[in-house]
Amino acid sequence: MLKNLLITLFACITAGLALQVQAGGSILPDIPEAQARFSEAQGCVRPTEDMRRNHMKYLLHKRDLTMHDGIRTTQISLKGCIDCHVSSSPDAPRFPSEKHFCNSCHTYAAVDIDCFQCHADRPLRDAQGHFVVSGNEMQQQSGAGNLHMLATEGDAHE
Repeated sequence: MLKNLLITLFACITAGLALQVQAGGSILPDIPEAQARFSEAQGCVRPTEDMRRNHMKYLLHKRDLTMHDGIRTTQISLKGCIDCHVSSSPDAPRFPSEKHFCNSCHTYAAVDIDCFQCHADRPLRDAQGHFVVSGNEMQQQSGAGNLHMLATEGDAHE
């Protein structure tokens, strides 16, 4: 009985996936294109497959260097990732949306992240260097609580 139930369940799941792929859908997340390139020679700071597999290791290492050792660099920074991969347009998706660069994969992988409770989920400045969102708006939209996140001339969201 249990064996037949498992076989039926497996067949239903397989058929559902096949129908979705046949209908032009994909079971993989729809990852938005990057908005900028790291340099003319390379798109990202590391090869794409490496970043997909190891970005969290890089970000955690960067966090430790910054928070514990006081070393602040722009290489592999959350600010750099957001500046390249997320649009600065006022109507750009916020982190809770599955259309946000980070959340597109994290939703698919069922991984919760808390970066954007404190950090900006999109660039603070547009391509012309104008502020896109004020510090108060960012605090309200990101749920940053008591943190004072003001958009200043420095790195406000690194």
